Amino acid sequence: MPNTVLVVANETIGGRPLIDAVLKRHEAGDAHFHLVVPRTRPKHGNIIYDEAVRDAAQVRVDLAVGYWSGEGIRGTGEVGDPDPFTATMDAIADVRPDEVIVSTHPLTSSGWLRRDLVERIRGETDVPVEHVVTDIEREGLPYTVTLVVANKTADSDELLAKLRAKAEGDPARSFIVVVPQAGKEGGAAAQARKHLHAALERLRGAGMLAAGMIGDPDPYDATMNALQFYKVDEIVISTLGQVSSGWLRADLVERVRKVSNLTVDHVMASETAKV
Repeated sequence: MPNTVLVVANETIGGRPLIDAVLKRHEAGDAHFHLVVPRTRPKHGNIIYDEAVRDAAQVRVDLAVGYWSGEGIRGTGEVGDPDPFTATMDAIADVRPDEVIVSTHPLTSSGWLRRDLVERIRGETDVPVEHVVTDIEREGLPYTVTLVVANKTADSDELLAKLRAKAEGDPARSFIVVVPQAGKEGGAAAQARKHLHAALERLRGAGMLAAGMIGDPDPYDATMNALQFYKVDEIVISTLGQVSSGWLRADLVERVRKVSNLTVDHVMASETAKV
């Protein structure tokens, strides 16, 4: 029987130390990896949208499992309880792993370590637990992450062409697509998810590693929440033309540039772009 390794991670999921730990076990023999990512509450916006919170964790799951697959590693994943201890113990009960890997920030910046997460898990299970520390802020990620913010133009040819060009110059690049809900009324989330699904279908169809989430109705808050959730190297914001775009009238692109201190590319899609 293959060994089952449970991986528990959130913000450090793409760090080199965790990737190396997974690769080491993969290369040592037949192993199946199961990832659990606890949900994290966003800091921006007046309302917390449960669906968006779950989506944010699911993005991490999708990108990590997708990356593993590209390396020939068999893996599955799930979104877990907001409490990392509960998420871990639930997963241990479900998948009955042979080993657990917990990935955290260094002690000085890890809320998980301040709550003694690793020792609590060791005290509640007979399964070996390895603790992997990743300093994302100092070490960065071993690949480029592009945040894409779009709604009605998420499926546009102009946006796809821009992202395809970036992928061709950087095969290890991953894309995180955020589609803000267009309003708070019923059906807004479903419409945003429709745009998201169409965008991801085109990106993945073009061979790109991509995952996505729906976000806060305010595109600025949706973008800021994504920057809280993920380590991002650059941002692409896609809008309709100047006359039709409420995002441009709200000066979204320049506001994000100023606050993020990242390169922000603006793609203006034609009025006839698919929606």
